Amino acid sequence: MAAVIKKVGVIGAGQMGNGIAHVAALAGFDVVLNDVSADRLKSGMATINGNLARQVSKKAVSEDDKTKAMARITPAEKLDDLADCDLVIETAVEKEEVKRKIFHELCAVLKPEAIVASDTSSISITRLAAATDRPERFIGIHFMNPVPLMELVELIRGIATDDSTFEASKEFVAKLGKQVAVSEDFPAFIVNRILLPMINEAIYTLYEGVGNVEAIDAAMKLGAHHPMGPLELADFIGLDTCLSIMQVLHEGLADSKYRPCPLLVKYVEAGWLGRKTQRGFYDYRGAKPVPTR
Repeated sequence: MAAVIKKVGVIGAGQMGNGIAHVAALAGFDVVLNDVSADRLKSGMATINGNLARQVSKKAVSEDDKTKAMARITPAEKLDDLADCDLVIETAVEKEEVKRKIFHELCAVLKPEAIVASDTSSISITRLAAATDRPERFIGIHFMNPVPLMELVELIRGIATDDSTFEASKEFVAKLGKQVAVSEDFPAFIVNRILLPMINEAIYTLYEGVGNVEAIDAAMKLGAHHPMGPLELADFIGLDTCLSIMQVLHEGLADSKYRPCPLLVKYVEAGWLGRKTQRGFYDYRGAKPVPTR
């Protein structure tokens, strides 16, 4: 039988974490939003409030829905506050050693029957599960960004994930009003296995001088009907995250076609990570984004 999920913990109050907390609270779940930074927690709660207000203005939800959703979210700076959660979803930076440390500390405070999930966009679920005391109750639940708007969630079973964990996770995603795509536990899963090499190829196209930033983005928006150009999308995702995923693909599949473009590496080394640092393939510090190459 699938476990009953009523209370959800979310580790990380950044873009993905506050988005997951938002949709879970709106769907009627009690949510504990955890972050080690009080400032990030405050910012995450403000983002949720602002995004819910935007939904109210568009008549997607009622003012009463918004008030009730905000009341269901409890900010927490300590992992101990997640002790009675039925499901905890980790949304930390895309670095395996950071995630493994979080899971080691989390499992020490969680009740034995709780499900642990990672929102990782590329890292092996089987390896992450091995860092816990409950690999059979560990699963990948990969949300798309921005969470409140995107309909898809990838579910990824590790080698030890049992059927009840999978069924409970699938039921949870359905209650959020999202659609499930089930992926095998291969590097980057489905969406990023296809999407990130395309972005990396767009960066190579820029690196080799085939086109400039504006031409490449315009070509894919107007010629392939993509809603965002690949370089604009890379800035939105975060160039550090793009690089991490390409490194996972390159190392995990041992194929040179996944080699991260040197220009991507250079931008990350410069700290130009996209929108979150105000500079990436575009400079966002003015009234209008301006290409940096």
